Amino acid sequence: MKKYAAFVCAAALMLFATGCTAKEASGSNLEETSTILQAQLPKDGDEIAVITTSEGVIKLQFYPEEAPKAVENFKTLAKSGYYKDVIFHRVMEGFMIQGGDPTGTGTGGESCWGEDFEDEISPKLHFYRGTLAMANKGANTNGSQFFIVQNKEVTEQGINTIRETRDSNEELGITIGEEFYTLDKLFPEDVLNYYTEHGGSIELEYIFGKPYTIFGQVFEGMDVVDKIAAAEVDAKNNKPLKDIVIESVEIVNYESQN
Repeated sequence: MKKYAAFVCAAALMLFATGCTAKEASGSNLEETSTILQAQLPKDGDEIAVITTSEGVIKLQFYPEEAPKAVENFKTLAKSGYYKDVIFHRVMEGFMIQGGDPTGTGTGGESCWGEDFEDEISPKLHFYRGTLAMANKGANTNGSQFFIVQNKEVTEQGINTIRETRDSNEELGITIGEEFYTLDKLFPEDVLNYYTEHGGSIELEYIFGKPYTIFGQVFEGMDVVDKIAAAEVDAKNNKPLKDIVIESVEIVNYESQN
């Protein structure tokens, strides 16, 4: 019955993929999702990333408990200087900015282990505005490329689709790993409200079959992300006509201003 419900849910939601909402799942303590993890600032002493670009500085926090391999990979590459002078090769205003490929083509790059690594999906993390996630070419093909969600808005149709689907059948859900999660647990009202208030790209959620690993969040510098996203691009591949360069990525300890 659960497998059938999961299939029906995924199929129904896919019909609305052009303007829909979703939330992913994995892990057992879903009550904790009522507190939006990505809305919280880092704690003093936490390792953060300071990305200095030709357009300004972006600061990101990490979620090592939710995506340990993705966090380790990014930190290791950053500390080795891998991202220095790499460009943002794909920019789509109203969606995201993408970088991390040393070839600048969108086809290169590799992980710190020299091979692809698996996806890591967490029920506590969503594709809100400012989300840092791994770019890939399919399931379990994570390397060095990453993207930051820039979308300032979420469609009302998407929010309503998820809410109505969730409320219409309490048994609908999806299986992640070995766990089955109903939509009411995956999409509590605070998650949908946060999307509405802050924006994001809910179409990237795992329930739509999109295996993107979230491993961080911008907490300072979204104005820089917006500036990069607004760059003039080649209409064929969304590559900025003028290079937008990652000058450095520093991994440092966070210190609050209090």
